[in-house]
Amino acid sequence: MAREFRRVVTGHDENGVAIVESDGIATHRLQRENRPGVTLTNFWLSDGTPAEYDAATETCDGPFTLHPPENGSVFRVVEFMPEDPEVMKMLDGKAAFAEMGAGDNIVEDARHPWMHRTDSVDYAVVLTGEIYMLMDEDDVLLKAGDVVIQRGTNHAWANRGTEPCSIAFVLVDGVTRRGAAKENQKGVPHR
Repeated sequence: MAREFRRVVTGHDENGVAIVESDGIATHRLQRENRPGVTLTNFWLSDGTPAEYDAATETCDGPFTLHPPENGSVFRVVEFMPEDPEVMKMLDGKAAFAEMGAGDNIVEDARHPWMHRTDSVDYAVVLTGEIYMLMDEDDVLLKAGDVVIQRGTNHAWANRGTEPCSIAFVLVDGVTRRGAAKENQKGVPHR
């Protein structure tokens, strides 16, 4: 069973006094049959930069998408249960990502069915357990407390262990380089 997270959202009252505006279980969750053992829980979305801190207190309404909003960010935790290699061989990564609006982000014919990339800079902290971050060629074992800055690269996550792994992510909409030609600002960088 996937973990539930308490989400506390602060704000200000009409006099500018700091208050708690919302305190409850985060309910914007995604679990899918074609990606068994993985639960995504969104806590906050911002739809621009600079982010607004005096706007709506609920930003996670609507469909669950992989990407942050254009010029925005998303804060989430993903829980990865241990993978069964035999089950993994039978699953369709493209279909799983399509359910999150990211079917085109899957890396075709990759060594893992969920190898993908996003046009974002992602800050990640492994909260519990351990997991392998698969790159195009390298496998990197990450353990609780390790931090990753994922910069628009092909990657997949594989829990080859026996315990669940939870990772907190902040995805920030990004471009290859701000000064790149418009047609080269998304996708794999052109050197």
